[in-house]
Amino acid sequence: MQREMMAGSLVKTEPGDWSVRVYGQQGFAGAGKTNSGLLVPLERRLARFVLPRVPRWLETYHLTLLTPVWSILIVVFGYLAARDLRWLWMANLMIVLHYFTDHFDGKLGKFRNTGLSKWGFYMDHLFDYGFLCSILLGYSFLLPQRALFSMLLMQCVFSAFMFHTFLMLAATEEFRVSFSIFGPTEMRIGLIIINALMVRFGTRGLKGSLPWIALGGVVALAVLAYRAQKRLWQADMLAKARENAPAETRP
Repeated sequence: MQREMMAGSLVKTEPGDWSVRVYGQQGFAGAGKTNSGLLVPLERRLARFVLPRVPRWLETYHLTLLTPVWSILIVVFGYLAARDLRWLWMANLMIVLHYFTDHFDGKLGKFRNTGLSKWGFYMDHLFDYGFLCSILLGYSFLLPQRALFSMLLMQCVFSAFMFHTFLMLAATEEFRVSFSIFGPTEMRIGLIIINALMVRFGTRGLKGSLPWIALGGVVALAVLAYRAQKRLWQADMLAKARENAPAETRP
């Protein structure tokens, strides 16, 4: 495995084909993300600037393995914010750092042709789930006991979004990580704004809005599930029609 990593880091990257390796069709479906987020065009420009300038000693797996560090610190700063909400600025810093390591780990691996697509898929998304849990654990220190049910409901709803994504990957071999114009980046920006508002106005708004956020998530998830089952039903019926068609009419 170490030799594979070293070999990948020595691959010479031609400027003409790097974008195809990073954003083109991948041999492993989980390595190619479909993202229709609002900020995707800007992120591609950023990647064009950042990827060739990443130090050679910093590898894709280093970036992936930093996510547990940010997650632990998110919980620590949430605990400290229970005494002084200004610690949420440090939580925001962790969200920004997680954006850079999470956004560029897979892209750096494809840019350098490291070859860790399946390892990266598994570890990256396992740690992403841990990061989601750390956000909710950090908020739990800021809320009274009676709000913990709402936090548990939030955990269920956002976990269901991840579950939906992986189910659709298995059924369609399309790894879509955005919902309409909202992708991972837009959701991180939302978290940063929420933290900034709490520093300025306190946690009262968070307590009152949690049930409504959870309800909105349930509605959005229901819409996603309806569209997904309709798409998969049509795909199954089309496959069945082709299977039952006379041999001479099959494509």
